[in-house]
Amino acid sequence: MDSFFTNRHGGFSHGDYSSWNLASHVGDDPTDVELNRAKLREQVGNFAVMSQVHGDTVVVVDQVPAEVPVADALITGNSELALVVMVADCIPLLLRSESLVAAVHVGRAGLMNSIALKTVAKIRELGATHISGSIGPAICGSCYEVPQELHDQVIAVHPLASSKTSIGTPALDLPRALVAALETVDVPVVISAGCTLEDDVYFSYRRNQVTGRQAGVIKL
Repeated sequence: MDSFFTNRHGGFSHGDYSSWNLASHVGDDPTDVELNRAKLREQVGNFAVMSQVHGDTVVVVDQVPAEVPVADALITGNSELALVVMVADCIPLLLRSESLVAAVHVGRAGLMNSIALKTVAKIRELGATHISGSIGPAICGSCYEVPQELHDQVIAVHPLASSKTSIGTPALDLPRALVAALETVDVPVVISAGCTLEDDVYFSYRRNQVTGRQAGVIKL
């Protein structure tokens, strides 16, 4: 399998974290996190992670970096290296082409700063042409409630992000808006079913605040 999305089950952890947390920055026991990362390494071999900051930096890697890069997208052409994006409501976007793959972290800020489109542009700059994507579980348009002003700011740029909660308050549908944005650059996308807030098989920051991170993993 060249790509997959993890959930809360199948690894090591305790306390306020479920078993398959892969993030080292959320207060989980470092030993448990390393056991989970070792388990992932058994499945996919060496992998690269990033320090995600809701920015628009895209980093190309050909091996596990000596220091974790501050970025929201990783690209590699090394078939021996997997890429990992970690989320707990944001969108894990995995992109693949004939010679390169990418892992991209897309939250509201990432949608607005076009991190996905910048990653696609970089992949094409590096010579790939046929790009497709997959979106993993993320918070859905009915659950991502936001203030009206924030809603209006986002839909001014991404109209298809407009949504409402079950009680009629403003909300944002980030996956739908991301799919539409990628369509403008001829990148077809498959969406995995599942809302991270509604389904407790997933970590959700909005549901629990103190929580782990699941991952999107891709390898050429």
